[in-house]
Amino acid sequence: MARFDYLEPQSLDEALGMLEKHGANSRLVAGSTDFLVRWRTGVWRPEIVVCMQHVPGLDGLHFNDDDGLSIGAMTTVQDIEQNSIVRSRYPALAAGATAFAGVQVRNLATVVGNVCNASPAGDTLPALLAYDAQCRIVGSNGERWLPLTEVFVGPGQTALAAGEIMTEIRLPTPPPNSGGLYIKHSPRGAMDISAVGAASVVSIGSDGNCASVRIALGAVAPTPMRAFGAEGRLVGQPPTDDNVAESARLAAQASRPIADVRSGAEYRREIAQVLAERTLRHAADTAVGGVADFDDIRRLAVQTTW
Repeated sequence: MARFDYLEPQSLDEALGMLEKHGANSRLVAGSTDFLVRWRTGVWRPEIVVCMQHVPGLDGLHFNDDDGLSIGAMTTVQDIEQNSIVRSRYPALAAGATAFAGVQVRNLATVVGNVCNASPAGDTLPALLAYDAQCRIVGSNGERWLPLTEVFVGPGQTALAAGEIMTEIRLPTPPPNSGGLYIKHSPRGAMDISAVGAASVVSIGSDGNCASVRIALGAVAPTPMRAFGAEGRLVGQPPTDDNVAESARLAAQASRPIADVRSGAEYRREIAQVLAERTLRHAADTAVGGVADFDDIRRLAVQTTW
């Protein structure tokens, strides 16, 4: 296997300086779970690896009603899964975390790393999209905020420029009477990569109609995607079985799946419709009925049959 120099910056400025100095020969890592796989197979051959684990101030997970949820760059998937505020306020994200690989990987992998890896099948990504995530990106020329919908530009590709670091993800506070769920379909369970993932977040107004609807799908397009047309079909409408089913049909119709070793394209599209309908129904029901039990969320998050 190819050798590399391993650097541990002690500040964000030092990390930025290392990336600027070494340029395309460097690779930034956090939990290193994705890096090790690609390094061992020869996909990535960096001369310099810059590890962010010793940079202070990046491991925070904070919430307040005004600013919402702040996820620091070193926050692990396990931190998300175990956090009581995430479980109660952002249940679709909690479901995505519990569906993410095995507990050993969840203890190392970071949510921001999952974003920057930009896999179409990333398990936290549909939920982050459904919660309207915003990303703080820092570079030598300052910082900028970018909606997550604009971060993914292709399989494994993001809108981050060379030398930039994503330091935070922020999710706005969900409106009152909101529910959500993420479901991963995988023939072999949580340890396998998703064949399809679907997340829905629904809020119900005082009139009983859907005040807001967000649907996101994974592994059915070159990037994780929002189903905007399907969302619009439900907004202002009651969450009846017919309305939910039609919205799910439109979500699947908007997908662009491929056939690979995990699934055929049409099979993916069919599953996307089923999972969109299930997540929408659960989100609407829990928005009206109160906070979903996390054991129930964990049970639903990974489905090997549909």
